[in-house]
Amino acid sequence: MWNIPTPERLTKIPRLYETEDVPLKDKLIYLHFFIGGCDWYIAEYDGEDLFWGYAILNNDHDFAEWGYISFGELKEIKIQSWLEIDCELEEIWKVRKASEIERIRNTDE
Repeated sequence: MWNIPTPERLTKIPRLYETEDVPLKDKLIYLHFFIGGCDWYIAEYDGEDLFWGYAILNNDHDFAEWGYISFGELKEIKIQSWLEIDCELEEIWKVRKASEIERIRNTDE
């Protein structure tokens, strides 16, 4: 994985279920992982391996959804054995509400 989030950056993410009462459109997105036409937007973290957020696979917005995402599995993603998943740098990715991210379209409860 390129640009693995630092432990300090990971500690800023709310723990799983901490934002359970926050509407999807208002959930803050702390990390953005991407490769090819796939994006993972992270809103919560268990502190070990499990994220909760929004995933778009192969630019398929019809089947994009909120759910659990394994950090370990994200780290293992490679295309043709060399192109690895990336995480936007903290200087580039600014924490913001899901409704402010154009690619996140499913924010209705």
